[in-house]
Amino acid sequence: MNNIFSEGTAMSSQRSLMRALGWTDDEMKKPIVGIICAQSEIIPGHMYLDKIAEAVKEGVTAAGGKAVIVPSIGVCDGIAMGHAGMRYSLPSREVIADSAEILARAHAFSGIVFVGNCDKIIPGMLMAAVRLNLPCAFVSGGPMLAGKMHGRRLSLSSMFEAVGAYNAGRIDEAELHEYECSSCPTCGSCSGMFTANSLNCLTEALGISLPGNGTIPMVYSRRIMLAKETGKAVMNAIEKNIRPSDVLTPKALRNAVAVDNAIGASTNSVLHLLALASEMGISEKDFSVFTFNEVSEKVPHLCKLAPAGEHYIEDLNEAGGISAVIKQLEDAGLFDGSAMTVSGVTQAERVKNARVLDKEIIRPMDAPYSKTGGLAILKGNLAQEGAVVKKGAVDPAMLKHSGPARIFDSEEAAMEAISTGRIVKGDVVVIRYEGPKGGPGMREMLSPTSAIVGAGLGADVALITDGRFSGATRGAAIGHVCPEAAAGGAIGAVRDGDIIDIDIENCSLNLRISDRELKERLAAFKPLEKPVDGYLKRYRAQVTSASRGATLFTKF
Repeated sequence: MNNIFSEGTAMSSQRSLMRALGWTDDEMKKPIVGIICAQSEIIPGHMYLDKIAEAVKEGVTAAGGKAVIVPSIGVCDGIAMGHAGMRYSLPSREVIADSAEILARAHAFSGIVFVGNCDKIIPGMLMAAVRLNLPCAFVSGGPMLAGKMHGRRLSLSSMFEAVGAYNAGRIDEAELHEYECSSCPTCGSCSGMFTANSLNCLTEALGISLPGNGTIPMVYSRRIMLAKETGKAVMNAIEKNIRPSDVLTPKALRNAVAVDNAIGASTNSVLHLLALASEMGISEKDFSVFTFNEVSEKVPHLCKLAPAGEHYIEDLNEAGGISAVIKQLEDAGLFDGSAMTVSGVTQAERVKNARVLDKEIIRPMDAPYSKTGGLAILKGNLAQEGAVVKKGAVDPAMLKHSGPARIFDSEEAAMEAISTGRIVKGDVVVIRYEGPKGGPGMREMLSPTSAIVGAGLGADVALITDGRFSGATRGAAIGHVCPEAAAGGAIGAVRDGDIIDIDIENCSLNLRISDRELKERLAAFKPLEKPVDGYLKRYRAQVTSASRGATLFTKF
């Protein structure tokens, strides 16, 4: 269990630098565990990650290791939303993965604990874990508690929708300010089944974190205990040589898709699981965007958390958590319990005593919210490589819809039209040039979707984009349209007033024109290219389609 720096005189110079850090002879003989921590004072979900990291450190030390805390960057999607900063969110995933690789390899860590919480941070860390293949475990900072206002519970999505209601004249500025002061009452990842909480829950399904990682609130003392237990778990993984290649396997990936559909997770989970599969070297033949439909056809939608429903992550925690969801799926033959976990036991062993404590929060298999999963991948002449929708958060009236396209070449242009009442019942808002290349950076569209819902049009207007959505989005919001406009996709050839046919139940998305006319339009179509510099210019040159996880080209 020793580290390479304890090996004789050849490492004397390196040990002299460790002595400069105050390390003792005994410490220099122990396995070095890098705690890669994304703490910062700009992200609510990361505010107290230093306390989580220190608790992990205690666990590592108690189990005989030498823990060191090192940094990771992070972007708060909520704060970055609605302006140019959002272009940097998805691209940050690649920087997080690369920097974790650099830190771990350069300092010869024996193992790693990844401490993150929000949006692109956990996916980037998962990609790094696969790449490094060192014994590792994940622990998040945990979700924030739901807000409260006049007896109603709130989340960040409530706040964005309140802005839409204000712009539509449905509430006044005083009420908007009350929402602002009530929606996010504690630190933590936003309180609904948004992207951060979706991915933290899926680390449990993948087996790379301990039970409770996705649901125990940040402000609960149990979160600190979990961090200590995670520190001990990584030391056990080092001792038993349990590596990501033993845990993050194809069966674990399909397990994650099953849980993803059962809990109605964020559409962003599709993007990130595809990127993880790519990092794992799994071919598109064996795992693609359409794998989500294959699983969804069998897995029922068991949990309906905000923004799709009135329940929150804290409720899921009290109802039995992800372990209870996994147990139900495994008992039904929809989750492979033989998959290994970082704890050194199988998923079946881990959840054998789990049980559902509230059947309204986690529905029984024979009384689900729907017989199919909470996500759907649409395909048609408008999305030949697929598009993603959070089906469980769509108003039933919008599961099938046809309407005239209202075309916008940026999020800002669409927001201006929605906010000034130019979008009416029946419209299909099309926002293009917001994909991985077109943005570049594939911005989230929480502002326009929330503006539509806030204006009272959630059951009457659809939104389609080659960009993506926040996990806080609800309504007929269809994203990740591939190929994107900047890559010459059909979404770039749609004209104002064209009729778009949406059939979410049958997974289709079509532009109502002939194949011949579409072919002629595409032949004459020349994509726009937005001016960009710095990191985004390099990112645009290397990024792949959202249908491949928006990963970067690996062949140079």
